[in-house]
Amino acid sequence: MTDTTGRRVLIVDDEPNIVWSLEFLMKKEGYTVLTATDGEDALAQMREATPDLVLLDINIPKGNGYEICQAIRTNPTWEGIRVVMLTAKGRDVDREKGIAVGADDYVTKPFSTHEVVALIRRLLGPDG
Repeated sequence: MTDTTGRRVLIVDDEPNIVWSLEFLMKKEGYTVLTATDGEDALAQMREATPDLVLLDINIPKGNGYEICQAIRTNPTWEGIRVVMLTAKGRDVDREKGIAVGADDYVTKPFSTHEVVALIRRLLGPDG
């Protein structure tokens, strides 16, 4: 297992079961986990403790995932944050929009937990 000490992952989803399973998975991998259930909370969490990576659902209250991703990409303080859209919206147009607003990758639900872990490791590099 790679050294994930100090690496923070923010999970933004309004479905408790998804938050719980991803939180469990990320903690098991050694990441520090932050969670948010809506866009406002996500941005507040990011101001308190900047994450290294955000797992971001598109359909969330108080600002959708596209808007939150754009807010991340337009804030110079958050320049190095990786963003992975994690959503049930699987059409090509949705994926293209996610990438266009600055997402590093786009994963559709239901997803393989092993694939999500591998993707996060890849995005955070050899020390992540």
